[in-house]
Parts: sequence; structure tokens; C-alpha cells
Amino acid sequence: MSEKSHQTIVVGGGMSGLTAAAYLSKTGHDVLLLEKNKGCGGLLNSFQREGFTFDAGARSILNAGIIHPMLKELGIELEFLDSPVSIGIENDVINLDSKTSLDDYKRLLEKLYPESINDIDKIISKIEGIMKDMAILYGIDNPNFRDMKNDRAYLKELLPWLGKFIFALRRMNRQNEPVESFLEKLSSNQSLIDIIAQHFFKKTPTFFALGYFYAYTDYIYPRGGTGELPKAIMEKIIEKDGKIQTGTKIVKVNLSEKEVKDKDGNSYSFDSLIWSADLKTLYRILDTRGLDEKITRKIFEQKELLLSKHGCDSVYSMFIGVDMPLEAFSSISNGHFFYTPSKKGLGELHWSELDSLIENYETTSREQILQWLNKYCQLTTYEISIPAFRNPALAPEGKTGLVISMLFEYDLMKKVKDANWYEEFRIEIENRMLDTLSNSIYPGLKDKVIFQSSSTPLSIESVAGSSEGAIVGWSYKSPVPVVNNLRKISSSVKTSIPNVYQAGQWAYSPAGIPTAILTGWYAAKNAMKTKNEKKLKREKTEV
Repeated sequence: MSEKSHQTIVVGGGMSGLTAAAYLSKTGHDVLLLEKNKGCGGLLNSFQREGFTFDAGARSILNAGIIHPMLKELGIELEFLDSPVSIGIENDVINLDSKTSLDDYKRLLEKLYPESINDIDKIISKIEGIMKDMAILYGIDNPNFRDMKNDRAYLKELLPWLGKFIFALRRMNRQNEPVESFLEKLSSNQSLIDIIAQHFFKKTPTFFALGYFYAYTDYIYPRGGTGELPKAIMEKIIEKDGKIQTGTKIVKVNLSEKEVKDKDGNSYSFDSLIWSADLKTLYRILDTRGLDEKITRKIFEQKELLLSKHGCDSVYSMFIGVDMPLEAFSSISNGHFFYTPSKKGLGELHWSELDSLIENYETTSREQILQWLNKYCQLTTYEISIPAFRNPALAPEGKTGLVISMLFEYDLMKKVKDANWYEEFRIEIENRMLDTLSNSIYPGLKDKVIFQSSSTPLSIESVAGSSEGAIVGWSYKSPVPVVNNLRKISSSVKTSIPNVYQAGQWAYSPAGIPTAILTGWYAAKNAMKTKNEKKLKREKTEV
């Protein structure tokens, strides 16, 4: 192999790409990972500012029976801390420190909506059933990351689990209905429905959404920030003689020549390609000349389908350093906090009103948009992360860093950008977020801010290369164009493109860090199979 010719090239250094490269290099496979940014991690990374550490992507990491066994199998030692979650509505906050905390959540809802106690009973009962299935799914280490042949103790644990797992999967697949319509069957109280559903992306499948009440108890956090996880995997890849090249944006994939070309004109040839980046980008830059007509037709059909779809909801995140001690916040909640300032719920504010703003943007005034924004910031649910809660060294003594996020529509942000008031709009959003939290759960917060900055859906699209700034792949508002059945996840990495596999949040839905890792693992296995088949073919030719 020449310096720019490799058995496998991985494009995209997020968790799926890193996982694929790690398992390939572990077996001695010649692998090159290409990442367009200066560092890897994708939507899982951390950064520092003025002595504060902030997590720019996921605020915690869901173990899901995958993270710990994967790292052990790869020979990576990384210290994790517990990352308990709190939920707050108006002035009431509960801590989800154990799997029995659902009782506290029930009492919170009953206090806020006493007229809907019977509905709440039904909702909580459904959540309990889903949590039991989640406990089965995540109850033992994922078999893909354990040595089933030689670990007899694990095998004894696995065999009785498999039957429960199959039935849990069946129940899970029957609960694929959007969470909003599912809740509407259990209650007519729209505020109650909103206060639960607005934690999640629009039309999130019920099992995935309500399953988070279990996931909240399974979160972990690397001691130095979430970015420590991709950093550790990168180091392992290099240790195993895998190659990582950052600052390399791929702008063309020539299928007949089996090579990719970067923005500087450099070409890299491959036997197999694992695409762990944005799928729309892949199909836009494919060069299919020289391929069989039937294959080209299939590729074109898939391209049309993917380009007609929209990425899932995006988020607006604000990063602030404040002149307030940790104790001022630890007396309120845990370090991962979902907070809703009002029990009223968003109602149509995030549905028809938002759609109307976007569709009629040309005839809508800035004042109307800001009025909508004001109401939205007062009613939406915030995800608040305080890294120094897990490790005090992540903030200067006597001060606290907060990451404050809310779901936000990419299409509205794009309209604003095109109308040339993007920076002004960012300031308006930041001020309203701070006003809302200062007037509710964190009195006086705004007056204690040392610095603030923010990330918009357009920032995510630019930095992560994620279409529509999506953070978990495809929108649920129309049928997703990829595999969305856990029993078929192994096939999610296959494409109609010769010698090309896909992995990551765009390859399987619903997506998250565990599924990104799984698809990376499956893609690596397929690349190894391609290598072995090529070797066998060469040996037969030589004979």
C-alpha cells in the first residue's frame, strides 16, 4: 500500500468513525480516518475558555451496556463519574437518582395538574412498562463487545437474557408511534402532554422518548469532560498504527477509481470506504461514472430519497461563565438538569405558529418574530449542564460554568441569516434565555455573567457538517429513509454503493451515541469481510 492507498478509509471522526477505525486498527487492518475539522469527536467534544470546561455536544454519555465493555475490549482506561439528572417545572425540582424516582415524577405532575390525576396514572404506568424493557435492553453488556466463546460466566448471564431481549424488542417495535399522539390517547390535557413531550424532538417514537426516563439513570461522564472519550479512542487508534488525518475535507468520491479527493486536490484510494459523516453530502459528491447502469440507478434513487428528507430538530446552546459558586446551583438540582419555567407547555407555539413564521417569513416583521421568541423562551424546556458538578476542576474556584440548551428550528435560523440579522437575533435569543432563567429558577443569574457565547443550528451545520444542524439524524416528521428496527441494525451500514458502508447518526434511526458506536462496529466488521474476500480471491488467482 502506498502512503495514500489504504485497505479502508473512514470519513468522519465522530463516535461512529472513531469506533470503526479503532476496531480495524485493533486487528492490524490498514485504516486511514479523515476528519474535516482540526479535532475528532463530532457532536461529542469539549472546549475550554478562561479556565472553564464546556461540553459542546452531548452533556452526558449513555452507557447502554456498550461504553464500558467497548472500552475494556479496546484496552482503554478512562475514569467515568456518575451524572445524575434532575427535572424541574416552575419552582419544583426532583432528582432522578435511582430507578424508583418515577414516583417522584408522578407526584410532581399530580401537584401541577391535580385535575388530571387519572391520566397521570395511565401515563406513568406506560412509562414504567417501557422502563422495564429498557432495563432488559441495557441490563447486561452488549454481546458485540464481549468474548462469548471464552467468557463462560458472561455466557451464563447472556442465555437467559436473550429470551427477555427478544420480547422486549417486539414490544419496542410496537411502540413506534409519535410520542405526542401516544400521549393524546391517554389525556386531553394539552399542557400535561406538552410538559412531557417537549423534552424530545418532534414526533419522536414513543419507546425512544419515554425510554429516556430510564436512560436518565444510566448517564455517565468522563472526568475531564465528554471530549475525553473520543480523545482516548483516537490515542488507541494511533497506538495500534491506525492513521488519523484531520483538517481534511472530502469533496469527491470516485467510485470507479475507488478513491476520495480532498479540497486541496489530494486523492486517497481504498478497498472499502466507511462513510461516517453526513449522508446527504456523500450522495452529493459521488462520481458514478463507469459504474454498471443498474447500480447507478439504485444510487440515484437513494440520492433522491435522502435529499428529499430533512434532518431532525436542532438545538440552540449558550455557554456562560458566572461569578457564582457551585453551591448556589447544587442547592437547586443535579449537574444535568431539564427545566421548564412554566407548566403551561408550548402548545402550538412550536408547531403551527412556528410553521407559519417560516412559511410566511417574507411578510412577517422582526417584531412578530421576537414576540414569538419571547413566548418560546418562557415556555420551552431547557437542558442545563454544569460540568463542574461532576468535577470541580472544570471551573475556577468560586465560579461556575453552565451550558444552557433548548430545541430550536434550523429553518427559522436560516431565514434570519439570509435576511442579514443573524448576529442581532443571536443576542436577542441569549438575552431572553438569561431573562427567563433569572426570573425563575436562577434569580440574579444574568447580573453575574462573566462571559457568554452561543452555538446555533447553523453553527452545528458548519462545524459538524450535519445537514440542517441535526443532532440525532433524520426528522421523525416523515418516514425516515434508513433502518429503524433494532433487530436489523446490522444491515443499516450497508449501501447500494459498491465497497461503501455507512455509519453514525444518519445510518440508523433513532440515533444516539450507543447506536453510533454500534453502526461503527458493524461497518468495521463489513470492511474486514471485504478485506478477507479480496485476500481469498487473490490467493485463488495465484494458485
